[in-house]
Amino acid sequence: MDTSKLTCPRCNSLKIVKNGKIHNGKQNFKCKQCNRQFVANSKKKYIANETKAQIDKLLLERVSLAGIARVVGVSPRWLQQYVNHKYAQVPQQVQVQAKKKGNLTIQMDELWSFVGKKRVKVWVWLAIDVNTKEIVGVHIGSRDEVGAQGLWQSLPPVYRQCAVCYTDFWRAYAQVVPSMRHQPVDKGSGLTNKIERFNCTLRQRASRLVRKSLSFSKKLANHVGAIWLFVHHYNSSLLV
Repeated sequence: MDTSKLTCPRCNSLKIVKNGKIHNGKQNFKCKQCNRQFVANSKKKYIANETKAQIDKLLLERVSLAGIARVVGVSPRWLQQYVNHKYAQVPQQVQVQAKKKGNLTIQMDELWSFVGKKRVKVWVWLAIDVNTKEIVGVHIGSRDEVGAQGLWQSLPPVYRQCAVCYTDFWRAYAQVVPSMRHQPVDKGSGLTNKIERFNCTLRQRASRLVRKSLSFSKKLANHVGAIWLFVHHYNSSLLV
């Protein structure tokens, strides 16, 4: 394209030069007067709601963001912005059916993950209701008493008041869970098998949690948002 026929959309200058190409291969131009970069005859692409709905479903599967961008035909940059916004809106509090005080039983466990680098460990603490299979507690942080306390505080009050809690022998649980209702057990007992099975489901469905993965999170906020998004989806699927 002849740059002599172009004017800057900001300052109307005629001092326009070519400046590489953008992500979709279109020629990019730059104004030497005000440094504004632009594309000639740009047509802004609007993403259909149907495409966004498909993206929302794919975010709950073991597919990388690059894979989602290829499947639905959107730019990686737009998709990353969409995902950032979506994860920022995810509630970070469990949403479960109301329970009456009485015989409640939960299982607790912690799941290793990382953000950015494998040495940057981020532990996912989870609690599941044995009877309803709902995830009733979630905390993402360190594997110490602070992390265990975060999981305990994430439980709805009725569980903190009444539930019998089965865990492994990790010492942080004993520092937080009341001894009268804490039941540490060996994994071979089968009394923590439901939460361990959910851990496996979470790893299989969330590519960020696969142990040997190129789809790991580089941003803690997105790591947390992705986990909470799946937890809410999992709990809501139990109601169907």
